[in-house]
Amino acid sequence: MPLLVLGFASLAFGIAGGLVRLGAAIPVPAGAIALHGALMVSGFLGTVIGLERAVALGQRWAYGAPLASGVGGLCLVFGLADSGFALLAFAAALLVASSAAVFARQRSLEMATLFGGAIAWLAGNALLLLGEPAVPWWIAFFALTIGGERLELSRYLKRPPVVRFYFLALVIFLLIAPFEPRALGCVLVLLALWLLVYDLARVTVRQRGLTRYIAVCLLSGYAWLALGGALLAMAYAYDAALHAIFVGFVFSMVFGHAPVILPAVLRVPLPYHSLLYLPLVLLHASLAARVLGGFTEGPALLRAGAWGNAAAIALFIATAAALVLGRARHPRSAPRG
Repeated sequence: MPLLVLGFASLAFGIAGGLVRLGAAIPVPAGAIALHGALMVSGFLGTVIGLERAVALGQRWAYGAPLASGVGGLCLVFGLADSGFALLAFAAALLVASSAAVFARQRSLEMATLFGGAIAWLAGNALLLLGEPAVPWWIAFFALTIGGERLELSRYLKRPPVVRFYFLALVIFLLIAPFEPRALGCVLVLLALWLLVYDLARVTVRQRGLTRYIAVCLLSGYAWLALGGALLAMAYAYDAALHAIFVGFVFSMVFGHAPVILPAVLRVPLPYHSLLYLPLVLLHASLAARVLGGFTEGPALLRAGAWGNAAAIALFIATAAALVLGRARHPRSAPRG
């Protein structure tokens, strides 16, 4: 829980800093404004992913990754940028080590993909430390991490052997493509198509309750990944492309996986309720406005979309907290759909 609190602090400051960039009058430290992306990617999401990997490995030293990224995020907020960048790079190095340990236990394409994702995060954070662009490597980090997790969860689907070969080719290209943003965009489109066709979500979306909710989150996220990749490939509407990927794709995965990750990480059940669809719908509707604002260079749409994104994330956290507390007060009550 303390590690998650560190991550959520980066999330709060990162969101506030992003809103200030679009003209909001919010009193936040300058670091939260200038380093909005690093806070969201490494301070928050890196902490969450590092914590999940540490729990999977079950070794105390692995918890150093989410600790370093969480503290590093706070350093960025409060003006200690050099120390923050160094801690984020150290966090990524520890995630590489923990991912390598997991791969040594289970040598598979799925674990190798997660290992590759950790390497991409390390590359991005190391470049950030050196003052170089990190965003393409951060995109590869999320694409590989989410792709590897989905491949593992979908491993029981019957597929021709060539399908895994296609996925392996995408993994290799994702580790090379960040050197050329247009090439990265093309690979992201191909990965989105692979996930839309071969992921388990295309089957489970026909079910009900939590299973269907997760599938809707995933499939909608893949659609945003395809759009963001296409925009990168065309070198068009860069802001729209980044938010389609980092908000539409990544946060759809966060919303969808939270009911599974929270019980595994915190031993706290997050029961399903149809109210979980409200923040998801708000996220996509507001992101559509933001992307349209990026196409038309309309500041009003950009601001409205950004505030809507922030509200969707806040609403999801509030909804999840209410469901957890409701289950704690009434442990025998069945979750409603």
